[in-house]
Formats: sequence, structure tokens, C-alpha cells
Amino acid sequence: MPFPSHTERRYSVKRFLRMLSNAARLRCPQCGEKPIFIPWRKVRTLRDWFMPLDGCPHCGYAYEREPGYFLISIWAINYGAGALIGVLIYLVLDFWFRLPIEIVLLLTLLPLPLFNFWFARHSKAFYLAFDLFWDPHGRDDDDGEGGTPTSPRSQASPGTKAPFRTNPNP
Repeated sequence: MPFPSHTERRYSVKRFLRMLSNAARLRCPQCGEKPIFIPWRKVRTLRDWFMPLDGCPHCGYAYEREPGYFLISIWAINYGAGALIGVLIYLVLDFWFRLPIEIVLLLTLLPLPLFNFWFARHSKAFYLAFDLFWDPHGRDDDDGEGGTPTSPRSQASPGTKAPFRTNPNP
């Protein structure tokens, strides 16, 4: 049996599921070792909640490659998941329980902002995983195997790990 080509290995289902699993656990999509965000117990500001760290201190994968990188994660993934949840809640309450429209709208619209606030981190993590899977970025000194991207904020010399923003709250 012939060996799969590099392209076939890069787009394997097993690799995609591993990346999604890492994203669901809010871990680096490349290595799965370190968290993407500050742990929720150490969050002190909204910026700490919404902003990922600069990159993975274990493998050097840069999380945000350019300004506005995560806009699609908020618009497509976070709002899309919120809309899907809202429609499902509405359909269940309206067609299954036959509640008055005022109650249905109240019970549908109240939990959505809370869900979107909670899911904002996950949407960025899933976007990182999708982006790494479909468009792996490599460093110039990489052999083209889809290594770790170089962040504009953290240029490191080959063989050294880039200095990344870590938890600002000790």
C-alpha cells in the first residue's frame, strides 16, 4: 500500500479531530499542551477574558497573527452558535410547550448574551484550530511541514522560543 502524500496527512480526519479537541479544552491547537487564555480563576478584567495569550510557550505557535485576526471568529462562530442556540430554544418552547410568545421570546433572548460571553473564548479557539487545519502557516526556516507561524509581535531567532505574553496576574 503506498504511503499517503504530505497533503493527505495534513488534511486527515484524525488531525482535525485532535485540533478540535484541543480547541474545546482551550489548549494550543498545534501541541495541545498549554492554554490559549489566562485561566478563568485568574481573570481580573474583560481584556483578560477575551484576549488570548500571544502564543504557546511550549511550541511557539502564535495565536494572533495580525490585527483583526479574530473578527471572523466572533462574527461567524460565536454569533452563529448563539443564533443556532436561540432558534433551537425558540422552536422547542414554541412548538413543543406552546407557551405565549412573550414568554417564549423572554426565555429565548435572556440566555443568549450569557452564552455569547461564555462562548467567546471557545469561538476563538475553534477558529485557531480551523485556520491551522485549512491553512497551516510555517516559519521561513521550516521545511514546509506546516510548522508554527511567526507572530508580528514576537519575532524569535531560529532555535529559540519566542517571548510571549503570559499570565499578567501572578
